[in-house]
Amino acid sequence: MESSDKTARQIYQDVKNNPARKRFGFGSKAVLVNIDLQKAYTRTDLFTTAYETDPRQLDYVNQLASCFRALDWPVVWTHVAYMDSGEDAGIWGTRTDTPDSLQNIKFNSERSEFDDRLDIDRQRDVIYLKKMPSAFFETQLQSLLVWHRVDTVVLTGGSTSGCIRATAVESLSRGYRTIVPEQCVADKHESYHFANLTDLSLKYADVVEVEEVLDWLGQQQREKVSGRQ
Repeated sequence: MESSDKTARQIYQDVKNNPARKRFGFGSKAVLVNIDLQKAYTRTDLFTTAYETDPRQLDYVNQLASCFRALDWPVVWTHVAYMDSGEDAGIWGTRTDTPDSLQNIKFNSERSEFDDRLDIDRQRDVIYLKKMPSAFFETQLQSLLVWHRVDTVVLTGGSTSGCIRATAVESLSRGYRTIVPEQCVADKHESYHFANLTDLSLKYADVVEVEEVLDWLGQQQREKVSGRQ
């Protein structure tokens, strides 16, 4: 095993500045999957379980969602919530039992609510309740992607080391080009965050600047307007 005195952030920057793998690249049509941008994880002023990496994260997510809707491409939001008994969290909910514990994100609680800063179109966007890390696990996401004939999955939300990683691995496993806009994902600690961005970029996804994704979406919109799509 290689050892290093560098921080996870420094290792990520090295990989970012000196890419050793070619990209998967963008395909022809994408889905935007926004993972668990709910108050339990976004409202650092209210909950100790929340985190923030880039202060503009939610603004960027809203920009991406607007671009996807303009293209008539699917926008998905996931969130987690559990029964009073917590039994639907399964074994995942057995390690702790405090007010901050995962299984204690109850239905209709403030922790389960989407952040008010998000622009969610509840008439057009798709909302899935999930129970486990991956947005694919026991949701209808795969069927939605087949229906829309997408070949690219763009992931935002959190946490980088948890649900983003789990969804990215499953996305790749299902044959999708997977894109992670760096400014649109967050985690509790920079060590977990940057270590997982490194691992994602080396193995499972293209970790790119959000502006690159927005530029690509803008190009798709121009082609649509010109009749090339």
